[in-house]
Amino acid sequence: MGSNFVRHLFDKYPNYQITVLDTLTYAGEIDNLPQRILKDPRFSFCYGDVRNASLVQDLVSQADIVIHLAAETHVTRSIFDNLKFFETDVLGTQSVANAVLKNHKSVERFIHISTSEVYGTARAPFIKEDEHPLLPNSPYASAKTGADRLVYSYWATYQIPVIIVRPFNNYGPNQHLEKMIPRFITSCLLGEPLTVHGQGEARRDWLYVADFCEAIDMLLHCELSKVVGQVINLGTGQDFSNKEIAEMIVEKMNKSQSLISLINYTDDRPGQVFRLTASIEKAKQLIGWQPKTKFEEGLDKTIEWYKANQSWWEKKLWMKRVPIITKEGKKLIH
Repeated sequence: MGSNFVRHLFDKYPNYQITVLDTLTYAGEIDNLPQRILKDPRFSFCYGDVRNASLVQDLVSQADIVIHLAAETHVTRSIFDNLKFFETDVLGTQSVANAVLKNHKSVERFIHISTSEVYGTARAPFIKEDEHPLLPNSPYASAKTGADRLVYSYWATYQIPVIIVRPFNNYGPNQHLEKMIPRFITSCLLGEPLTVHGQGEARRDWLYVADFCEAIDMLLHCELSKVVGQVINLGTGQDFSNKEIAEMIVEKMNKSQSLISLINYTDDRPGQVFRLTASIEKAKQLIGWQPKTKFEEGLDKTIEWYKANQSWWEKKLWMKRVPIITKEGKKLIH
């Protein structure tokens, strides 16, 4: 999401100066941005940790807009190693919010990227921001819920210019192989079976990353009074099961074997969320945004990107699966 948004912003706004802070964990790498951006004087990269309050303060003091995407993001990995999720997602967010507060005279708006996982399993056909309870099911989701509410509290207490965005599942170019869609696509490319949690019945609302970028762009440039202090879903209002997506990818990639031989089912993930479907009425009303990319169209684009960029993803194959230990002591590979 971060690298795709930098590309979007850099190409659309030739007068903007862009600074990125990243600690380049296993999930991030400088090569996610092309050399034409990295070498341009309009772009600067700072290697550092979002928890480093003095560093964040220094960078925010030079900015007029802050977009906070820094987080540990993988649900399964949060079960495997939960401490760093709370350190980065909560304490890192506090570092950014404090820096915005200290520079409130120069920072025009602060966009915090939260997640749909804060809702837990949907209790209504469509999740509405101001009606659905926050019921996080995993360490990742609870860490992001803490960050989400922390940022909201800084708006309520200090009136800093906060906008909270809750994207539903993103997919597209440059996504790490631990995520489901690139994991399925690369398994097909390698001739491996696709591994699906449980019976594949969990359903998600999938948003193509270019549509996410367009929404953040609109939030950067809309009238601030319309969106300050708001929580805004970004999704499509349509959901697909994991099994349906696995079957779609197998079919699109022209695999001739039967689905039975190409899809393996494993134990369901602990803390599984069984359905997330967005209401996007608020985004439509506040900023006139709605997604442009149909799911199958976005899936086709994503498949083509992974076909064309094997050198990018093959070095990440060792991180494609994560071991977890259940409460019964059983080791599972997800």
